[in-house]
Amino acid sequence: MAQDKPIALFPPHLRAIAEALSAIFQDGFYADKVIERTLKADPRRGAGDRAFIAQNIYEIVRWYRLLYTLRGSEPRTENDWWEIIGIRYIIDGHRLPDWTEFKKLKPELIQQRYKKAKEQRAVVESIPDWLDELGLKELKEQWPPTLHALNRPAEVILRVNTLKGNAKGLVAALKKDNITSKVIGETSVHVIKRKALFRSAAFKAGLFEVQDFSSQQVAPFLDVAPGMRVIDACAGAGGKTLHLANLMDNKGQVIALDTESWKLNELRKRARRNGIHIVDTRPITSSKVIKRLSQSADRVLLDVPCSGLGVIRRNPDSKWKMDIEFIDRIKTVQQEILQSYSRMVKKDGKLVYATCSVLPSENQDQVQTFLASEKGQSFQLEEQRILLPQEDGYDGFFMARLGKK
Repeated sequence: MAQDKPIALFPPHLRAIAEALSAIFQDGFYADKVIERTLKADPRRGAGDRAFIAQNIYEIVRWYRLLYTLRGSEPRTENDWWEIIGIRYIIDGHRLPDWTEFKKLKPELIQQRYKKAKEQRAVVESIPDWLDELGLKELKEQWPPTLHALNRPAEVILRVNTLKGNAKGLVAALKKDNITSKVIGETSVHVIKRKALFRSAAFKAGLFEVQDFSSQQVAPFLDVAPGMRVIDACAGAGGKTLHLANLMDNKGQVIALDTESWKLNELRKRARRNGIHIVDTRPITSSKVIKRLSQSADRVLLDVPCSGLGVIRRNPDSKWKMDIEFIDRIKTVQQEILQSYSRMVKKDGKLVYATCSVLPSENQDQVQTFLASEKGQSFQLEEQRILLPQEDGYDGFFMARLGKK
């Protein structure tokens, strides 16, 4: 690729990026927290500056293995990180400024290494070898296109709060804040040009929640209706909880459970902004919480903890922080949740097991293991859906709906 596109780079921005990358890879902090801290560090930065810094950090985290392979070794110092930044721009076809920090970089050599790197999937797609081997073992011929799709930057998708409006109305409301968007579904909007989304009047009025299109398929899959008693047993901060309340027309009861009280606190704030009053938050402080709800729910959603491989484009640093032992541990947790929490479904009720993973061992295999167990004998599989990023362009997700006999 010819190096014929000059690029404007600013030393203060690159220094901030280098420091952030060091905090992520050498100090072990999570990328989203580091970026948040970095962007708040200098209030003089404009929206364009903040976007430039955040995008560069995420893209270098995403392509870390490829970039350090092209450099010849992993970075250790601030100057090393500057070179990593420079390499990213070289392979994108840009001509770097004539700065001391970039003097050691030889564009022709880097392009030669890049050409060779393309022969090694784990390097060019920038993932650990163990993860490439696991993905190939589980997904076989589907793994290469899945992996490639998971490296594309994620789109910003909104779910309309149908208690307060519709998709066309949301697009119009966002336009007033100079946010360009388009309708992509009955209750879904794609943000084309993001600008201060969370400071918009539409957000403050509770007209939408940020939620990927694949994630938006889970709540409808539970087949809820107004007046039901529904339990979201792994609610987190409540994106799917709020969606369920929308589908129930704010009538009935949605019990949101989670082991982390602070997440439920955030859910209560979001529910108030959305104008939702049927959500009852309950922290899981012991097994008694689940036992008291035995056979009480028309519907139970188990959006269980998982590897998160289906949403790795949103959290690219997770592929450097997890290992095979973590995935084995999380699969044990998933089956434990299925075995224990399924007791909350009453006769003729339904349960949905969902993950944001693409691995069959976390998805279909877990469902089959449960159905073959003693506690799974009273359930039958009604339907399951596998959402892969290369097919729909959104996050990878899995959901299975089980009916209780």
